[in-house]
Amino acid sequence: MRPLLMVATPGEAQHLRGLGVSVRVSGIGAVNAALATADAVREERPDLVVSVGIGGAYPSSGLTFGDVAFSSEMIYATLGAMGGEGGQEFLDLAALGFELVDGLHNRLPAWDGAREWTRRAQGVLGEVNARAVLGPILTVDTVTGTASGADILERRFPGALVEGMEGSAVAHAARRLGVPALEIRSVSNPVGPRDRAAWRISEALTSLTVALQTVLRN
Repeated sequence: MRPLLMVATPGEAQHLRGLGVSVRVSGIGAVNAALATADAVREERPDLVVSVGIGGAYPSSGLTFGDVAFSSEMIYATLGAMGGEGGQEFLDLAALGFELVDGLHNRLPAWDGAREWTRRAQGVLGEVNARAVLGPILTVDTVTGTASGADILERRFPGALVEGMEGSAVAHAARRLGVPALEIRSVSNPVGPRDRAAWRISEALTSLTVALQTVLRN
């Protein structure tokens, strides 16, 4: 297998350069991610595209610093419209009558090897009291910075593990070019009130690297 890792920032890429696979930096956000992924897939012809990085964990996920989330699906969590009584009902693209790729709307399925990779990563992360968990990962346009905002997204998408800003766009671009995709994010912070001083980016990147070293072995 020839995987391609897509990351948003040079800092994340720096930790992953020694894995022996191609690592490309897209820039932050969905537009950057989609355009960079499309270019990379056309140039490198990978068998799998993996959106990789750090992210915030939703309170109900039970995840903490250094835990690693593998996507069962990647969800455009903020792509749609608000409506209903008081304008508080979220309407996704299905409710609005729009379609994305192959009849899909806001939800893009992950590569079918995601469960096996999660199992393999759990074997090594368990040795350092971290976890690997499989579940939905949300893509947002704006980082969630309040407890009420986190609660809204958790109720909108039950079971959501973490949020990032690129995963669905990476998967969308890869899918259009016929390549399966997966998102993997290590927890650097909780989703909710922002306290950058409490983030543990180094710990998250270490766990992410360990997990990837394990799953990328042939």
